[in-house]
Amino acid sequence: MAIQIIHLTKAYTKDAPPALEDLSLEIGRGTFGLLGPNGAGKTTLIRILATQMLPTSGRVLVEGYDLVTEREAVRRRLGYLPQHFGAYPQLTAGEFLDYRARLAGIRNRKDRRDCVVKALEDVGLTEVRDRRSGTFSGGMMRRLGIAQAILADPEFLVVDEPTVGLDPEERIRFRSILGRLSTDRAILISTHIVGDISSTCEEIAVLAPRQLVFTGRPEDFIRSAEGSVWESRVDDRGFEALSKRFQVVNVNAEGNEMDVRFVGSADPPDDAREAAPNLEDAYVLRMGNLLEEE
Repeated sequence: MAIQIIHLTKAYTKDAPPALEDLSLEIGRGTFGLLGPNGAGKTTLIRILATQMLPTSGRVLVEGYDLVTEREAVRRRLGYLPQHFGAYPQLTAGEFLDYRARLAGIRNRKDRRDCVVKALEDVGLTEVRDRRSGTFSGGMMRRLGIAQAILADPEFLVVDEPTVGLDPEERIRFRSILGRLSTDRAILISTHIVGDISSTCEEIAVLAPRQLVFTGRPEDFIRSAEGSVWESRVDDRGFEALSKRFQVVNVNAEGNEMDVRFVGSADPPDDAREAAPNLEDAYVLRMGNLLEEE
């Protein structure tokens, strides 16, 4: 396993509930998705894995290296793209990556140049290497963020909320880049956008506040929603009735009526049609069930 998380707990204060509590998880090669709502502890876990924060208790091993006692060894094997990534706007893409390569300890000029060229090729920014990053679009900036994260060819890549704010075309491009990069390294994608997980990840973990809801292959999680996904055409009054008994996943309005996709364990309306579940259905169903239990 690339990463072993063993009984990990993080408490910010003694009086507040911990952000993470007794979390155990194994992350292997390929692309691993971390899915959960705001407040589930995703950001806390990402910051711990990125060596920006120490856990309160428990252990994290990255390729066998202890994250607390062997932090430098972990950092040499780690690439990180935070949710809020920024570059020096007056520097070109090539200049910025050269600067980041220096910080990563790549001292030889030729080695540094080769690393920059390869990183730009990997993310599709070769043609704009001489443009200032301050002129880049949001999608180009996210790709530049990935480029700086892979300069030193890390064994493990952490990506936080990779497609937030991107248009559909850039979102697809970014997912494709992550898919290619995952062939020879472990990539952890943390997000609340189900589409980022369903299209790229071989395994997933679903977090709720202070608990691990699921870990395994996406198709196994999807199967847990079989028999609980429905579609129906309703008017406003019918929608109000549905939303009181079910979790609504999607709505398409058409005139005075709407096509509604919904999940839940209650008996559906007589005219409802059972639908094959997808990852978003399973996620909404599981989160809704947890809220009901609480």
